[in-house]
Amino acid sequence: MQQFPGRSLSLLIILALARPAGAEGVSVAAAANLVYVLEPLNAAFVKECPGVVVTSEIGASGSLVAQIKNGAPYDVFLSADMEYPHMLIQAGGADAASLAAFARGKLVLWTTKPRLSLPSVESVVRDAAVVKLAVANPAAAPYGRAAMQALARLGLSDVANAKLVYGENITQTAQFVSSGNAEAGFVALSLVLSPKLKEKGVWIEVPEALYDPIEQGGVLTTRGAGNPAARRYLDFLRSTAAQKVLATFGYAQP
Repeated sequence: MQQFPGRSLSLLIILALARPAGAEGVSVAAAANLVYVLEPLNAAFVKECPGVVVTSEIGASGSLVAQIKNGAPYDVFLSADMEYPHMLIQAGGADAASLAAFARGKLVLWTTKPRLSLPSVESVVRDAAVVKLAVANPAAAPYGRAAMQALARLGLSDVANAKLVYGENITQTAQFVSSGNAEAGFVALSLVLSPKLKEKGVWIEVPEALYDPIEQGGVLTTRGAGNPAARRYLDFLRSTAAQKVLATFGYAQP
């Protein structure tokens, strides 16, 4: 498999690979917060568009932009924010006319430690029992940036800095918390509502006033702009069927 700068295969989740000869196909690069919702979304799309094969890979939004700019063969880019799609457009890697928000994500503070209570974000950050506080790399992951905004707006940046451990993306950040390697962590609501994690640990929503809205943006790459199936996929994300799936994982409409 060809390697692209910025790609870490150990942190990418390959959801599908094979495409029958002659079949239409769509290759999707999606932000890590979509890891659990992407499979049901793709299934709902294929139900509406039989015969289209969807292949998907997961990574931090910033890392995916770097891959696409360096030639990674994706048709659709689904970002955890609107900033990274705009960056890709400015670099000539995406079709500006296709850009649209398709969901709004939410940030939560999560722990799997049975003895750790979560009365508030501030109390958890200040708790001496919280030695490691996981957050996604804010330089590449919008949920990490939102977490840092929340800490700053609560006046907790200095307290938190000594405890922070960084995941490359929001999925790896959730792994830190799930494994117990971090006492608590800021993750996407979609992850803790997933079938895999919803029975594990406890969480509280971070008040949305503490961070800028996490608008999930979808855009056709320059490669995907000429792929009718890719355009149908992007349009589908704003459909009633797709929004119903997204709502199950805690996403609000954009």
